[in-house]
Amino acid sequence: MIWTGLAYTFTENRLMKHLTILVPQGQNNLSSIVGPFKIFSRANECFQKAGLEPVFKIELAGLTEKIDFYDGLFAVNPHRDVLSIVQTDLIIVPSLNHAYELAIEGNQKIIAWLQAQYESGAEIASICTGAFLLAHAGILDGKNCSTHWAAADNFKRMFPKVNLQVDELITDENRIYTNGGAYSFLNLIIYLIEKYYNRETAIYCSKVFQIEMKRNMQSEFAIFTGQKHHEDHVIKEAQEFLESHLEEKILVEELSSKFALSRRTFDRRFIKATGNTPAEYTQRLKIEAAKKALENTRKTVNEVMFEVGYNDPKAFRNVFSRITGISPLEYRSKYNKGVL
Repeated sequence: MIWTGLAYTFTENRLMKHLTILVPQGQNNLSSIVGPFKIFSRANECFQKAGLEPVFKIELAGLTEKIDFYDGLFAVNPHRDVLSIVQTDLIIVPSLNHAYELAIEGNQKIIAWLQAQYESGAEIASICTGAFLLAHAGILDGKNCSTHWAAADNFKRMFPKVNLQVDELITDENRIYTNGGAYSFLNLIIYLIEKYYNRETAIYCSKVFQIEMKRNMQSEFAIFTGQKHHEDHVIKEAQEFLESHLEEKILVEELSSKFALSRRTFDRRFIKATGNTPAEYTQRLKIEAAKKALENTRKTVNEVMFEVGYNDPKAFRNVFSRITGISPLEYRSKYNKGVL
C-alpha cells in the first residue's frame, strides 16, 4: 500500500456519510476494530439488498501502513493515513491497552485530529478505554462518559473534569457516544446502527450477530474492590475497618469518632480519597460481598442479606438493584449454577 500523504476530502457521494474506524498506535484490542467494521458493513449490505444506498463509506485509519497486535500475531493495514482525512461524519475510537499514559503519549497526532474533527461537526464514539483519548483531547470536559468499570479509578484521577458514569453502558451527549467495557461495545454499535440506519436494520444486525438490544447497564458486571490508590492513611484504615465489619451497621458519626475526626472532615477526606461518601462506600462493600455469596453458595437471599448487615428485605433489594441493575434473586439465578 502506498500512501501519498495528500489531504483527502470525501467527495465521491456526499449523500453517503463517511465512517472512520481508528487504529491507534499501541492499541491491543483487535475485536473493537473488527467488530464495528463487520456490523456496519452488514448494515450497509442490508440497505443495498433493500434497494437503498449504503449509509456509510467505511474506512480504517491509522498513522502507519501496518499496526501489529498481540506481539505481531495479528496485523491491521489501515485503508488511509488518518491525517489525510479532512472531513468525516462518524469516528469510532477502539479500546486501548491498559498502559493509558503510554497510549496517550503514542497517539498525540490522533488526539489533535480528534479535536479538530469534533470542532468541525463530526460525531465520535469511543469503545471501552478509548474514552481516555477523548478525555485527553478535552472534548469530554463537563460531559457524561462511560468506560470500563475496572478503569474507572484511573480515569477519575486523570480526568476530574469529566462526569464519569461508571454504571452506564452507553452515554449519548453532544455528538459523543461512549460505552462500558470489553464486548459491551456490541451494544453501542447496535445503538448507532439504529440511529444512522433504522430500527429494522438494528434488529436485523442484533439477530445476525446475536447481540441483546436491551442492555443499557454494566453495573451487574462490575467488581467493587475499593478505591485505595490514595495517600490518606487514616481513610485507608477506615476502609479496612469497614471491610472487616460488613455484618455490622456502623454509623458514620461512630466511624469518624473512632478516627478522631469531625463528621464533616471525615466525609470530606473520604470523598476526596475514594470518590464515594462513607455511606455509598459501605453499601458497595456490602453488595459486593452479597454478590460473591449469591454466586458461590447455596444460601438464600435472606441469609445473605443478614450476613452483610441488612435486616430489611425491601431495603436490601432496593440497594442491590440500584447498584447492580437487577434483583438479588435474579442475580443468584443468573450466576449460581448450583441453584435449583
